Amino acid sequence: MYLGDYITIDRQIGPFEFECESVSTGTQFTARIDEDKKDIFSDHSFADEHPRACRFLRPDGSLLRCTIHNDSPAQCKFYRCVVMRIMDREGTFLGTVTGTLHLHADDSRLRAIWEEAEKSIPESSPGSEERREQYLRDQGYSVQ
Repeated sequence: MYLGDYITIDRQIGPFEFECESVSTGTQFTARIDEDKKDIFSDHSFADEHPRACRFLRPDGSLLRCTIHNDSPAQCKFYRCVVMRIMDREGTFLGTVTGTLHLHADDSRLRAIWEEAEKSIPESSPGSEERREQYLRDQGYSVQ
């Protein structure tokens, strides 16, 4: 099974709005492209080149981003893809952040800084992923 097999698009109901079904649960939902992802969603080259990928994934620099993060079904929210790799100033790998914005790291200083970021930048706030990434950079970390 491919990632694109988990969501079907029944029909497009607006320029950035789709009626969809979560295949694993049979749940119908409306997918709206996140406001801050409309530009990258408009480029269909990745979807055309990767027909088995989720139709809502798009490249954003070196990362693949979900363009319906706010409306994505539960199976996507629990998918543990890596959205950030975190290194110290010397380039030593310290941990990852998954698509659910959870940190996976043993480094206590990094964990404390991530907890501060979670408090000041709630997951529900617009652009939380990008803002938390910048927060880490401001603390001296390298983020890919």
